[in-house]
Amino acid sequence: MRLSLVRFARLNPSVKELRLHLCQTGEESKGVREFVNTRYVQLKRDNPSLPILVRECSGVQPRLWARYELGKEKSVTLTNATAEDISKHIETLGKGN
Repeated sequence: MRLSLVRFARLNPSVKELRLHLCQTGEESKGVREFVNTRYVQLKRDNPSLPILVRECSGVQPRLWARYELGKEKSVTLTNATAEDISKHIETLGKGN
């Protein structure tokens, strides 16, 4: 098994919150569960003041939400996404609105 150190750039200050929605057992959420287990700590370490919420619900479609200033939100589906795909989505959404 190859270990890689993932560094997340500091996300744009206009990002006020990240939310990950996933199913605890669904195959389509496997990559999200892997992301939470392997990369969440580093993301939080690189962005200590950013609220990052992980919401689990049976049967839910995996999705990433970013909330910006003035309540504006953007989301992207994470169905069958890998942990690497999710990191790229966070970097894209983290650039701001």
